[in-house]
Amino acid sequence: MQALPQLRGDSPFPPTDQALEYPNGLLAVGGDLSAGRLLEAYRRGIFPWYEEPQPVLWWTPQPRSVLFPEKLHISRSLRKTLRRANYALSVDQDFEAVMRQCAQLRGDGLGTWIGDDMLAAYCDLHYIGHAHSIEVLNQQGDLVGGLYGVALGGVFFGESMFSAETDTSKIALVGLVHIMRRGGFRLIDCQVESEHMNSLGAESISRLDFEAHLDQTIDAAHDPGLWRLPANCGELL
Repeated sequence: MQALPQLRGDSPFPPTDQALEYPNGLLAVGGDLSAGRLLEAYRRGIFPWYEEPQPVLWWTPQPRSVLFPEKLHISRSLRKTLRRANYALSVDQDFEAVMRQCAQLRGDGLGTWIGDDMLAAYCDLHYIGHAHSIEVLNQQGDLVGGLYGVALGGVFFGESMFSAETDTSKIALVGLVHIMRRGGFRLIDCQVESEHMNSLGAESISRLDFEAHLDQTIDAAHDPGLWRLPANCGELL
């Protein structure tokens, strides 16, 4: 593997076309998870993914998995789940808990990429209004599904999602798309292709096309008041 550019202090990210083919999209190593560094990365379609306590690894995969909000696919079974209206929804009410659930359920015995440093960094982004969470609660009021990510301009950069009950991460995604459509967001970044996201309507586009979407929308303004949802999942249909 060729030597990776090392980020130190405020050194800039290298051009994204220098990312490795294998591992797919690995661009640079080092630097920190300060809000400024993270926002600079997302503006260019770069995100951190690593296992603490190793140095931060920065990625920009080729191709890129995205979901255009108008192309969300709601299956018949998911539609039935929504109609039953057994789940309550909230936005930005328990951001840290959503991250912790994602870390717990994404762990595979080899560790998780959502460590303490990542948790602190994204909670900081949440505090300054750039990171958001959607929570799904059952009838007992327990947090049983959700997602979180970073909103910049007309793009939501999805980071992770979790389900503790059937379809609850999908309910969170339907809620997110509800907000995206209302706010005129262009796309949801899903990072790397997965069967799960493909079943919901995600597709792969080239890195160049993804970056073109960013260039067109990253400076768009959106109303902070958009981040709200109906109290019950049945109202999303």
